[in-house]
Amino acid sequence: MTPRETAQQAAQQSASQLPGAPAAGFAEYLASPEGPRFLNPDAERQPGPDVPIRTVTADGRHGPVAIRIYGEATGTDTPALVWLHGGGFVSGSVDIPESDYLARVLADSGTPVLSVDYRLARDGVSYPIPHDDALAGWFWARNNAVSLGLDPDLLCLGGAGAGGNLAVGAALYLIDAGKPLPAKLLLAYPFLHAELPPPAAGLDEDVMAGLPRHLRFTLEDCIRTAENYVGGPVSMAPSYAMPGYADPAGLPPTALLACEYDDARGSAELFAASLEQAKVPVTYFLAEGGVHGHLNHTAGLPEGQAALDFLAGELRSAGER
Repeated sequence: MTPRETAQQAAQQSASQLPGAPAAGFAEYLASPEGPRFLNPDAERQPGPDVPIRTVTADGRHGPVAIRIYGEATGTDTPALVWLHGGGFVSGSVDIPESDYLARVLADSGTPVLSVDYRLARDGVSYPIPHDDALAGWFWARNNAVSLGLDPDLLCLGGAGAGGNLAVGAALYLIDAGKPLPAKLLLAYPFLHAELPPPAAGLDEDVMAGLPRHLRFTLEDCIRTAENYVGGPVSMAPSYAMPGYADPAGLPPTALLACEYDDARGSAELFAASLEQAKVPVTYFLAEGGVHGHLNHTAGLPEGQAALDFLAGELRSAGER
C-alpha cells in the first residue's frame, strides 16, 4: 500500500465516523505528552536496528539536559547528527519513532546520532528554555566530538516539526554569536511560521477534509502552538523562536523533508524559497502521500524508506567536502 492510499484510506475512515466529533487539534498535543497517535496504528512494523546506546548529561542554562547517543564513529571522517524530536513543543520525547527509530537506522548505517531530550513547553515552561536546551545539546556535542571519535566540523543539526524550529533557531543564534555552525541542517516538516502560509500547489481538499483531526496541523493549531511556546502573543516571538521570519543568510546547507498531505507544507516551501534567495544551498524532498509527522507514522514500514534514504544521503554528503 502506498502512502497516498494510506492517507486516503484514513480520510475515508474518518469521514465515516459520527458527525460532530470534537476537533481536538492542539489540545491533543497537550493531552498526550508521551507522543503521537499514528496514521496506521495496527500496521506490523519492523523494529529499529539494535545499536549501541548510552545517555550522557549536558550542563544547560536551566539545568541538566539528557542526550541519548546512538552508535559509534567509524572514523574521523564520519558525519554525526544532533537531533531534536517534534511534538508541538508540548509532547514527544527521544523515545518516539521520529527520534528513536530514525536514530537507530542512521546509526546502523554508520552515522552516530545524538538525540537531545529538551524540556517541553508545559507547566509554565516556555521560550527560551527549549531553545537553550537545544543549544546545550549542540555545544556538548561540539565540545565532546573528538572524545567520541568525531570531527566537530562534520556535526550536523536537525529536527522534526517543533524540533526543526529549534534546530534553525539554534543555528541563527550560532551565527549571531560567531560560533561554529553545523555542517548541514536536516529538517523534517519543520514548524517555522506562526501564521501558516498556504502550500504553493494547494492541497487535495477531499483528502485533507477527511483526515482524522489529530493528523491535521491547521492555522489555529499553528498560532496556539506558537503562543504556548513563546509564552504570549505571536507578536512577541523573537527570530530564534519563530525562525521562518528571520533572514536565513549565513545558514549552512539545508535539507528539507516535506509531506504532501500536511497543512504546514507551505512553511517548508516558503523557508526553502527564502534559503534559495539568500544563496544558501538547499535540497528538498516531498514525501508523496505523507502526512505531518511522516517519520512517526511510517517508522518500521516500507512507506517511510524513501524519506530515510533522503536524510541518510544528505548526512553522507556532509562528509564529502
